[in-house]
Amino acid sequence: MTSMTARVDDVINAPDVIGGVDTHSRTHHAAALDAQGRLLGSAQFSADGAGYRDLLTWLRSFGTVGLVGIEGTSSYGAGLTRYLQQENVSVVEVNRPDRRLRALRGKSDPLDAENAARRALASTHQLAAPAQAAPGRRGAPRRRPGESVATPKDTTTVIESVRALRVARQGAIKARIAALNQLKALITTAPEQLRAELRRLPLKTAAAEAARYRPDTARLSEPMQATKWAMRSIGRRVEDLTAEIDALSVHLTDLLSSAAPKTMALFGVGTEHAGQLLVTAGGNPQRLGSEAAFAALCGASPIPASSGITNRHRLQRGGDRHANSALYLIAVVRMRYCPVTRAYVERRTKEGLSKRDILRCLKRYIARQAYNAIMQDLGRLTTAPPAEPAPMTT
Repeated sequence: MTSMTARVDDVINAPDVIGGVDTHSRTHHAAALDAQGRLLGSAQFSADGAGYRDLLTWLRSFGTVGLVGIEGTSSYGAGLTRYLQQENVSVVEVNRPDRRLRALRGKSDPLDAENAARRALASTHQLAAPAQAAPGRRGAPRRRPGESVATPKDTTTVIESVRALRVARQGAIKARIAALNQLKALITTAPEQLRAELRRLPLKTAAAEAARYRPDTARLSEPMQATKWAMRSIGRRVEDLTAEIDALSVHLTDLLSSAAPKTMALFGVGTEHAGQLLVTAGGNPQRLGSEAAFAALCGASPIPASSGITNRHRLQRGGDRHANSALYLIAVVRMRYCPVTRAYVERRTKEGLSKRDILRCLKRYIARQAYNAIMQDLGRLTTAPPAEPAPMTT
């Protein structure tokens, strides 16, 4: 622990302490405020298990820790968030300050940590004020303009397992695409004999053919043999990556089929789409409060863009764009293969809506449907009784 500053006179008879943490890969900088917003101290800790323990001990030295605001609870702050939640400390995710605030106050780790603590403190005042806590849909408090805290995702559920497998699968897919592009470039510039053999084949077939080449390593100074060796190397890499992708796809499908059967059963929803929507919702989708919040998180909630006699909505450019892409692909599949959706598209087209507007309406409907399915799936997982231990065998 380094660079600690504290005001001893403010610590005496201190009420609940509000913490704020600016997270980094190797260190976390923390700040502590009292209930009146006075700065009690700031300190830097290592981003590891020992540092997490020291940070919590330091915060508790000022009094009872009421709330901790953390920047990046799903990235650099994921480990600290899990540790604090295991210690029954309330945690909120704090958005980074906007550029205007940084232009006025400057940028440093102590300032960012203090800002995180002040936003966490402001959220407690907003939730405590009856006049401002107007209930939203299903009794959830509405998000007020300017509110910059959120409940962090739960990274201790099966959804985190889905996310980890999807990261590996997406990385393998990108690597295979890069390898196929390299093979295509080599075919374009290869000696005519190789070029004539491979140019008319699909890339995946050409990769399989190249993987069977047997170049003469003693003649690699010749362009023909060197190109064969390079193509063979890329072809075998494509085969290995394809096997890796297939294995990860099987594991993901099995995991999602058991953890989220209702989500997987939705029309047009495959393994990739279900995995993305579940990861976007997180292991605790109840933190969103309503299906409208989930639609906004997916960038699928309509934005009014009316003026005068024009009455329309426009595309929302916020939210998780990967989840928005999943909703779009599901809508495209339904528009082609689902009779109910095709009838809906025909009716809305006669009403004068464009294809883009119809897709926007479909994405909003699918977001509502997916949220309800996700809530049922994850609710079943959290309320299911523990499995009976297997009988011991000798």
